[in-house]
Amino acid sequence: MRIAVIAGGPSLERDISLAAGDACAKALQSLGYETALFDASRGLATELVGFAPDVAFNALHGRWGEDGCLQGLLEWLQIPYTHSGVAASAIAMDKVRCKRAFKAAGVPVADSILCHRDQIAAGHVMAPPYIVKPHNEGSSLGGFALIESDQSDPPSMPADAREFFMVETYIPGRELTAGVVDGKGLTVSEFMIGAWYDYGSKYELSETNRKLPANLPDGVFAYCLELAERAHAALGCRGISRTDFRWDESRGRDGLIALEINTQPGLRPDSNIGQQAALLGIDFPELCKWLVDDAGLNRDDPQAGDFLDVVS
Repeated sequence: MRIAVIAGGPSLERDISLAAGDACAKALQSLGYETALFDASRGLATELVGFAPDVAFNALHGRWGEDGCLQGLLEWLQIPYTHSGVAASAIAMDKVRCKRAFKAAGVPVADSILCHRDQIAAGHVMAPPYIVKPHNEGSSLGGFALIESDQSDPPSMPADAREFFMVETYIPGRELTAGVVDGKGLTVSEFMIGAWYDYGSKYELSETNRKLPANLPDGVFAYCLELAERAHAALGCRGISRTDFRWDESRGRDGLIALEINTQPGLRPDSNIGQQAALLGIDFPELCKWLVDDAGLNRDDPQAGDFLDVVS
């Protein structure tokens, strides 16, 4: 088989996407696949037609790779691809609409509002503590601020800031993440961090900031996996996803709050999903092969509830 691994691109997550693409290409080459790595650009469609792959392996993170754009291109070119389809990807990247789908599926979320930057700078739009973050980026890039409970002034917004941000109630406690493969939860990891899980915490300290599996009460551990599976199904995700949570342990199970779902989680041997799969005896090349075997077209699941009605 000929596999086109698509990575890089122009988003804020370019560097980590290139690292994931390189790792996946090498894993697939080790299994005997004919593999080419494509750095996504305006000429991508022409390049893919010239290579004529059997499968496109989507390792393109952030906008264009995770928001349904690449998926739509591959549907148009009729090239089977990995991970989720157009609608599930677009909804997952839009945090406002994603939360609507989560609520409809019974997945608990933090209170939040979508605000223009001028509103945020003019005064507190909700009672602190809260977080100001982009509503359509991943990997904690473009994140803006954690507003502490004792902070009297609202955040100042740079003149070149994007127009709209999500303002979300800050959830105290521990940061957890649960991977899902083929609709089934893998395990739960904990990020050993402070209040703000930023890009550096995710990638620069990735060897030291995780506890796997997370040390949780059995009921909370099982419920976290259940919620991750429910989130995956609610959006009609395919392949692999990863849902991030905050857990206020003082509230027991009720303290689990879903933050967001990632339909293109970082995919390297030392990534969250790579380590979770390895813990369960699935090595990285095997995981990549499963994604290739799972690839297809028309990736959005029509049985995924009525999430398109919910989020519209």
